[in-house]
Amino acid sequence: MLELRKLSKQFGNKQIFSDYDLVIPEGQTIAIVGQSGGGKTTLLRMLAGLESIDSGTLIYNGEELPLEELEKRHLLGFVFQDFQLFPHLSVVENLILSPIKTQKLSEKAARDKALKLLETLGLANHAAAYPFSLSGGQKQRVALARAMMIDPEIIGYDEPTSALDPELRKEVEKLILENRKTGITQIVVTHDLQFAENIADQIIRIEPKH
Repeated sequence: MLELRKLSKQFGNKQIFSDYDLVIPEGQTIAIVGQSGGGKTTLLRMLAGLESIDSGTLIYNGEELPLEELEKRHLLGFVFQDFQLFPHLSVVENLILSPIKTQKLSEKAARDKALKLLETLGLANHAAAYPFSLSGGQKQRVALARAMMIDPEIIGYDEPTSALDPELRKEVEKLILENRKTGITQIVVTHDLQFAENIADQIIRIEPKH
């Protein structure tokens, strides 16, 4: 279980979160819904260690985690809204880059792990492909595989259906539901309430602070 207590984050004169509390049960899929400016993406980035947290307490399964060490802890694997795959690297090269650099895995161990993940996600035949040749749904699955390479306790998706056509939207929905069956904790940031209702155990609404 993940608990966020009195979370606070400020950008200049704008306070994104103030005395913010959130409890995410282990193994559940939580959808965070709201308009732009409410801090949904910022919350994911903070949990992934990509943004600093000004103050607050973060507890995971009873253990208080040092806020400044979230990036090293690999608590959350981040699936970016625009995928952010490196265009000059093949699919498998995109996957092995982070674990080799941050977890000091050997290239062979990282590659073996990447190929196994790609097979699980139905992408075994695309390991040597480059991002430009992939469909939107395939890029989404590669981005998910990359997030899973660091063995995170939680997977976080930033607006996973943004700008996708209805068919690809269903693919993403199916992917999240398949992960939900495995028992991994998921946090999905979205502005699409219908999508949230289809995939989530719990929906949390965040409103922009003025």
